[in-house]
Amino acid sequence: MKPTHSSPIPLWLALILTLTMVILVRETAVILCQMAGIEKAANIVGLVAMFTILIVWRLLKGLPSWITQASNTLLVDSGFAFLPVSAGAGLLLFALGDELWGVMITMIVSTLIPMWGLAILANRWLNQDTNTDSTTTNEQKGQP
Repeated sequence: MKPTHSSPIPLWLALILTLTMVILVRETAVILCQMAGIEKAANIVGLVAMFTILIVWRLLKGLPSWITQASNTLLVDSGFAFLPVSAGAGLLLFALGDELWGVMITMIVSTLIPMWGLAILANRWLNQDTNTDSTTTNEQKGQP
């Protein structure tokens, strides 16, 4: 894998470029799925296409830092869009009556287990990158 490029693109331009790229891939997937007669699959086709494009781009050239910066900003800010949905779901949960606690425990467990697994994988990945970087730096300095 090649290292990530650094670029002097300002955050506002990075956000616009990232959103443009996402919209372009998604709308292309919608058009292709309509032509194939599977309109309902457009979102997943767009998601898989974007994932494939980014993986190939990363392997061939390395991702520019502006994509990571803009994606992180968009993910953090888009979390606020789910607050009204969560509030509405919370109100509906209280209408469950006796089944409320079973549903709540199921939701908590099904959320925490994947988050725990993702945290373990991220920790291993970050520690691997840190170990690789420190080994490379030490070798460049002539230290074991």
